[in-house]
Amino acid sequence: MYAKIRINGDILVKTGMHIGGSSAFAAIGAVDSPIVRDVRSNLPLLPGSSLKGKMRSLLAKEFNESLQDPDNDHERIVRLFGSAKKGNVKRSRLLFSDMVLANEGELRRAGLQSMTEVKFENSISRLTAVANPRQIERAVRGSIFELDLIYEVEDEKEMIEDVETLAEGMRLLQYDYIGGSGSRGYGKIAFENIIAETVVGEVSEELLAQCNKILSQAIQE
Repeated sequence: MYAKIRINGDILVKTGMHIGGSSAFAAIGAVDSPIVRDVRSNLPLLPGSSLKGKMRSLLAKEFNESLQDPDNDHERIVRLFGSAKKGNVKRSRLLFSDMVLANEGELRRAGLQSMTEVKFENSISRLTAVANPRQIERAVRGSIFELDLIYEVEDEKEMIEDVETLAEGMRLLQYDYIGGSGSRGYGKIAFENIIAETVVGEVSEELLAQCNKILSQAIQE
């Protein structure tokens, strides 16, 4: 059996989110730590690699018996996210897309002039009490990024367990953060309106309904 399932929905930014971009060519007076942006629209970008990496690391903490190389992750994780292990390369069944800010119009109607904010922070030396100010750019609270995942169905018997693994990754991430400075309150998100639909091949309505129930229950916790 071979089919593809698209998993769509929204990622709601609940606290300012910082996923860093390059400051190599920043002008004098520019923000110390800018975010990554879409090169065409200049809007905040949530890279698929950031979402995939964070979700995988959280699942590894739960499923792995010890800290280990990603290529030796638990079978459920490797099956979903892939492995580059020499002699045992496994292709990822889950494909992530980059996500550009989707609700610019809504944020502007709410009175925002910019789709980002600059947060001023200070680190203070315990020995000298000297302050080291810094400026960190963040995607603003209330930003929405449209989730777009493709799951490749290779084995119908493993499909439900794979979706359960994905749903658990979403659940864990909602209790964690994405991007930098999460311990200081950055990057809290929520998954909303998650829907799975068949886009290639055939998957029974019963199986698809079961997948949607698993995903819905995970994000509502």
